Amino acid sequence: MRAPLSILLLAATSMAALPVAAQRAPDSPPTVEPRPIPQGQPPNATIMAEPVALFIGACDNDGDAVVTRAEMTACVARSFATIDRDGKGSLGYIQFADWAERWLGDRNALPSPFETDSDGDNRITLAELQAQFETTFARLDRDKNAGLTRSELLTIDGTRGLGGPGERGSRGRRPRQ
Repeated sequence: MRAPLSILLLAATSMAALPVAAQRAPDSPPTVEPRPIPQGQPPNATIMAEPVALFIGACDNDGDAVVTRAEMTACVARSFATIDRDGKGSLGYIQFADWAERWLGDRNALPSPFETDSDGDNRITLAELQAQFETTFARLDRDKNAGLTRSELLTIDGTRGLGGPGERGSRGRRPRQ
């Protein structure tokens, strides 16, 4: 009778870990030394993309790797229509959260309904959503050429990975000692 592959893999990994576990004193946590930053090198940075930037990047309708305002405006309108199925022309905050989950990946992704609802009526109109995206477009368009390239959609977060011994990182946690 043949053993399932998953059991064989589990046995192999368990046996491979035995020598490492035997070298460590009981009840002592593993120690991890922080990697020093090489001389003359900039600190570690993480390249990220905001959910709204990922959405805008997907609006590149003609495939030229540049998103224009017109492409973004049409894309926002199409995404809005997928949630505004009854054609009311506005979304309540729960519907807006449904929109954010579908198109930004998370119900709590920015822009929030509170910053998007400019008139405070607890409804998000297409015009309000378009205005919010226009503000985001202007913020991301670093070279101010009315088109967003992939590099403009990325954010470099230089605060991540900087916490040396005893220093706080970007999330306020101290490294394990």
